[in-house]
Amino acid sequence: MEYNNKKNAILLPVLLACAIVLGMFLNSFFQKGSSGESTIFQLPTASNKLDIVLDMVEEDYVDTVSSDRLVEEAIPALLKDLDPHTVYIPAKDLQRVNDDLKGNFGGIGVQFVRYQDTVAIVRVIPGGPSEIAGIKAGDRIVSVNDSLIAGKKLSDNNIISRLKGPKGTPVKVGIYRRSSNENLDMELLRGSIPVPSVDVAYMLNDSIGYIKVSRFAATTYFEFSEGLQKLHNEGVQKLIVDLRGNTGGYLGEATNMINEFLSKGKMIVYTQGKAQPKTDYMSTGNGQYQDLPIMVLIDEASASASEIFAGAIQDNDRGKIVGRRSFGKGLVQEQRRLPDGSALRLTVARYYTPTGRCIQKPYNNGKEEYYNDINHRFLNGEFQKKDSIHFNDSLKFTTPGGNVVYGGGGIMPDVFIPVDTSGYSNYFRDLRTKGIIYQYAFAFVDKNREEMLNLKTHTEVLSYLKNKNIISKLVAFADKKGVKPDSKGLRQSRKVIETQLKAYIARDIIDDIGFYPIIKELDKTLLEAEQMFN
Repeated sequence: MEYNNKKNAILLPVLLACAIVLGMFLNSFFQKGSSGESTIFQLPTASNKLDIVLDMVEEDYVDTVSSDRLVEEAIPALLKDLDPHTVYIPAKDLQRVNDDLKGNFGGIGVQFVRYQDTVAIVRVIPGGPSEIAGIKAGDRIVSVNDSLIAGKKLSDNNIISRLKGPKGTPVKVGIYRRSSNENLDMELLRGSIPVPSVDVAYMLNDSIGYIKVSRFAATTYFEFSEGLQKLHNEGVQKLIVDLRGNTGGYLGEATNMINEFLSKGKMIVYTQGKAQPKTDYMSTGNGQYQDLPIMVLIDEASASASEIFAGAIQDNDRGKIVGRRSFGKGLVQEQRRLPDGSALRLTVARYYTPTGRCIQKPYNNGKEEYYNDINHRFLNGEFQKKDSIHFNDSLKFTTPGGNVVYGGGGIMPDVFIPVDTSGYSNYFRDLRTKGIIYQYAFAFVDKNREEMLNLKTHTEVLSYLKNKNIISKLVAFADKKGVKPDSKGLRQSRKVIETQLKAYIARDIIDDIGFYPIIKELDKTLLEAEQMFN
């Protein structure tokens, strides 16, 4: 009994103190409402404040509103002060956005052009549903799923969205065949249609190979390897990789491609972020082209994975970079799916070239200023003079071979090539703005398709076009389209107009393998790189 009394004497004050503290704690969650009744009051945290506001609006706002719509509008606003490459992708847009990087999509396998309010097929993808069904280049698509599209002012994206769909799903198309003046109704099963990211790989001459990479998609390394093997079989001794206009894509595809050119143990790139430990990407020594001389072409639209490729070649003293300063994107994004099928592309790290350069350009003045940087470069004369580009010495780095390189705003080329404005005139500008050169190229092919079907190379196309008076016919075609003849402008721009016209005609007949060897004659950067190799 004495023991229990002593125990109670000790425990009772402790229990009383706990009860007082608990009462004070619970009281902090209550306060008087306007009616005088006690109501539960929770201090909102950052994680639930948005939910509380949405609940208030949904339950008590004067009008009915969609909370889903409010969320869709709120997320971009939430992200707007982060870096320019952290973006929200709504569920309705996710498949379209991802298709560009998957390397394939579900469709019927045609390339088309809008011509005189019709959807004219330019090319049928070999092995695709359209080729199997007997659809031909030159056919017109009149309807899709019994919905008329001929004569309608529909956007290309609208037409594409009608033709695309999950692999194996049916789609009805109405076809008009001009060659036989007949209407055909077909039901196709959509197939997996490849979207190439390597536009072309061909020999510029007996020793120099050229390969054009338009983006870094899921299939790019495979396509690149195939292109390199083709050039190897044709006796390539020097290589030009063209990354101009390539805005990037998958990091892994870029590192695999670079690995082909580096000996074992060379740094390709490394990444690091607040929650991401430093990750090194090193060459394995398994590359098949470690001794092949290489040049890389870049311009102001080359970004992200393109800059990783160019930076690794430059920082390892592996080859020359030719062109103009690249875009300047040194941030790594991860795409994370959200429960409703939307996604967040979140910047999780920065990447650094082998010398330690971060080539990300500043973005602290807002996204609009960030993307207008290219216009500022043009107005400041950077597209014309290398001397107009100024770098801070604190961003100076040195390669193992002793070459000075800079970070902080893109990859600076070893050899600067200004924009070529020779041959430009108001007449050419009007033709280009209205798309008349390409329209006439299609019209010419459409009229002469049967004669041109057996042409296989760009030289055969050029030979066919001799004595066809394509320039005088183009001028007459343009006149009907509202661009009046201008003899002075034509003289000034004749080479540019004629070369583009021939290149477009060749592309419509034999794809990019016809286009690139012809348009090369206007490509000052490529011609300079070829001359340097020679």
